[in-house]
Amino acid sequence: MLSLTCKTAIKAVIYLSSKSENGEKSNIKDISDRINASEHTVGKILQQLARKKIINSLKGPTGGFYLDEKQQEQAIIHIVEAIEGDHIFKECGLGLRKCSAAHPCPIHDEYKIARELIEKMFNKQKVRDLCQSVTKGLAYLID
Repeated sequence: MLSLTCKTAIKAVIYLSSKSENGEKSNIKDISDRINASEHTVGKILQQLARKKIINSLKGPTGGFYLDEKQQEQAIIHIVEAIEGDHIFKECGLGLRKCSAAHPCPIHDEYKIARELIEKMFNKQKVRDLCQSVTKGLAYLID
């Protein structure tokens, strides 16, 4: 359901959250190394997230990317919507433009349930919650 770009964005924000807890900022190379993604991709994603105020960016020798307290408490859905747009939780599972309850695709009813569950989870889960599970070693950002 999520693009590779969106998955990378979520991992990058979770990693930034873990560093920001200690007041640290991270650069693109550090982030890309830690989440196993290309620097080019991570750079583009971070710029997009910074423009949408999902993360912060500070230029200069002591600069880097980081999250403030409010950003730590934001729901994961903000990251998803910043990358994918808000249409992701409305579109057809098979990509049909005119799929609806009146004109359903073959997976319409089941996909609608799954889509609503995922949207609910992304609304409920906060960046800090996911960061803590990684920090405690209960979850991982790379294989």
